[in-house]
Amino acid sequence: MFFRPPDLWLITGIPGAGKSTVARALAARFERAAHLEGEALWRQIVTGIEMPERNLEGESERQYELAIRNLCLLTRSYAEAGFTPVMDLAVVTRYHLDAFRNYLMGGRLHLVVLAPTIEVVKGRDAERGGKTGDRFLHLDAAMRDELAGLGLWLDTSAMSVDGTVDALIERQREALLPDMGAARR
Repeated sequence: MFFRPPDLWLITGIPGAGKSTVARALAARFERAAHLEGEALWRQIVTGIEMPERNLEGESERQYELAIRNLCLLTRSYAEAGFTPVMDLAVVTRYHLDAFRNYLMGGRLHLVVLAPTIEVVKGRDAERGGKTGDRFLHLDAAMRDELAGLGLWLDTSAMSVDGTVDALIERQREALLPDMGAARR
């Protein structure tokens, strides 16, 4: 019997890029799927939570890495139960992407980077009450530098949610990351 590793999806982008909306819509397209929000896991910390104001460092970095680890544990659990996990979290550095790749080794990890223009992100943020403001716009340049050439990048500025999901499904081979063993060879 042939075993195919499970498909695992990671939707990323800066705050306001549409990660959660697209991840939930993508999960709805699969027969059995789960949408896993990384930020929601981070916010499970009730006291002592340290969300970054601008940059990850110190305790906020440690808690972010805890959220990644827990997100990956849940992802593996859902995959082992026969669900297609669709995660969303702002992942800016190769170091943090490699944490996902290590924790999820043995799965087929698809990376999708939602990369609308800064103007579109500002507009989306304003529509949701200015949740993040300008605090994280600097992550766009960092993400483009750190994750360039990895996964599927989509400028979703003029795309609907359904159009974005259609593009993800149509171009899913471009989103598939090589496994860590292949990446090191």
